[in-house]
Amino acid sequence: TKSIKERAIAAWPPAWQGKNLSRILTSLGYDINKPWNTLPKKARDWILFTDDTPTVPVFPEYTLEQTQAAIKNEESPSYMGTFISAKRFVLQSFASTQSPRTKKRVSQYMQISQCPQCEGKKLKKESLSVKVAGLDIGEISQLTLGELAEKLSIAANNPAKSNAATPEKTIVAKRITSDIIKRVEALTKLGLGYLSLERTTPSLSAGELQRLRLATQIRSKLFGVVYVLDEPSAGLHPADTQALLSALDELIAAGNSVFVVEHDTSVIRHADWVVDVGPNAGSHGGNIVYSGPVEGLEQVSNSHTSQHLFKHNNNAKPNHQTQRTPAAWLKLSGIERNNLHNISAEFPLGVITSVTGVSGSGKSSLVSQALVELIQDALGQKTPPPMPTDEADLLDQELQTPTHGKITEGLEHIKRLITVDQKAIGRTPRSNLATYTGLFDHVRKLFANTKEAKARKYDAGRFSFNVKKGRCDNCEGVGFVSVELLFLPSVYSPCPVCNAKRYNQKTLDITYKDKTIADVLNLTVESAHTFFADEPAILRALNALLQVGLGYLRLGQPATELSGGEAQRIKLATELQRAQRGDTLYILDEPTTGLHPKDVAMLMAQLNGLVDAGNTVIMV
Repeated sequence: TKSIKERAIAAWPPAWQGKNLSRILTSLGYDINKPWNTLPKKARDWILFTDDTPTVPVFPEYTLEQTQAAIKNEESPSYMGTFISAKRFVLQSFASTQSPRTKKRVSQYMQISQCPQCEGKKLKKESLSVKVAGLDIGEISQLTLGELAEKLSIAANNPAKSNAATPEKTIVAKRITSDIIKRVEALTKLGLGYLSLERTTPSLSAGELQRLRLATQIRSKLFGVVYVLDEPSAGLHPADTQALLSALDELIAAGNSVFVVEHDTSVIRHADWVVDVGPNAGSHGGNIVYSGPVEGLEQVSNSHTSQHLFKHNNNAKPNHQTQRTPAAWLKLSGIERNNLHNISAEFPLGVITSVTGVSGSGKSSLVSQALVELIQDALGQKTPPPMPTDEADLLDQELQTPTHGKITEGLEHIKRLITVDQKAIGRTPRSNLATYTGLFDHVRKLFANTKEAKARKYDAGRFSFNVKKGRCDNCEGVGFVSVELLFLPSVYSPCPVCNAKRYNQKTLDITYKDKTIADVLNLTVESAHTFFADEPAILRALNALLQVGLGYLRLGQPATELSGGEAQRIKLATELQRAQRGDTLYILDEPTTGLHPKDVAMLMAQLNGLVDAGNTVIMV
């Protein structure tokens, strides 16, 4: 019902360029004051989708009639303007702009859908007309590794008939299929049988990617190699961990050495030699507590690993509390998502629920996707999906999978939903622990309230490294400068002007308890706790961080340096410091990934606290 003048065409740029395009339409004979829905369909389609770019004289202040008369009388225009349709503007801007903001704006008007010609199989008709085991290559790509092995084993075990017209074809097929089956076996042994061939690598978890690489190594039959693995058991079900260990044993049997960074006690017990680093985290760590055969670790009293590895140590016993009884039930039915087909599920409220199953069984699809989306819809707190800022992001947005399902009862007991995932808390060094938890706002106010700052009329904004007036001009408040190297990845080095302090000298002149704002960002959470002992607003955030075991992190530590587990615990701490109220549903996807058993105990204490306050926790 809006007119073009009232910005009916939202995809057009705002400000002057949008006005300019509507003036050009006036010169082209369109009435820009008419409601959009009263314009003929042909006119609307042309304005939105045409590839024509006519250049016409523009008379900014004229009405439609005056403009037409002026063109007829060949009056000289203010300027000549070139028309561009909404579609053309969106595609051109996305392809050519350098501004992530513009990309983000126009990508709202783009959508990825399956190619109608090949139905998502990526190849042309001729290539798809060739079939093996009754399937074309596109259909084979959609199979999981397990299904592929089944299909091909028939061809592999087919005896070559001596009277067949082309016995050599059967022999060739046998050779190729048996080779493929061997490769697939290496992958299924490692518990990856559920992955389809066409699954894109960005959508794989770190654990899946690592096992994929491991499988190729086992097939390569190399020896004399040192393999270094970082938490290969992350995100694995115990049943799959056994398969992983036998794969590692294969590598060792072939004459290789394997070094593994690991928290999983079953993997540590399987090792021949253990190096325990600690005793605690961050500045309290960095020492070799023990190095030797696994059995010897039992005698080391100050090792946290030892206490969890040899369960007869008293302090490792889980404190079994009486089981809580559910206050109510949340019931879902008709869930369709990925590999879930028309299933129903009931979740108890007011307790901690753990959703388990082997890797790839559909736990995340049920909890992190279906459950979250249904509750968000019901609470009206649907977060818009993050807008892509480049071609790769755009392609990463998976095709909208058909999702069905509804909540049949229990919704009245949930007032808000919090999902705590392991996604990074920010992608740039500008985002850090202090800014994310909100405690930096209080710190900046403290600095702005000092005598010296008041005398100089500095406000809290002066102490933000994201604001021009207080930050170092050379590095723009990042603390690092990027050095571009031809043909090599960029290198970051500390800013030579501010020595990685982020602020200009005038800002650093202001001190609070003898520390500058840069010194405060350098404090660990523990030391900040002592430093801000009489500031309740800051202590609340610091206490929450200490409770989730992050006392060793520096306040100004860039988000890019944090692990997934740390990011997740920061999100949890940010939640914990808020005033607690009941009726909140917390959803966590594998919260213990990358955590030592000692940290898991801390995390459980926090989650129990949330449930005692009348909330519900559901975790995968």
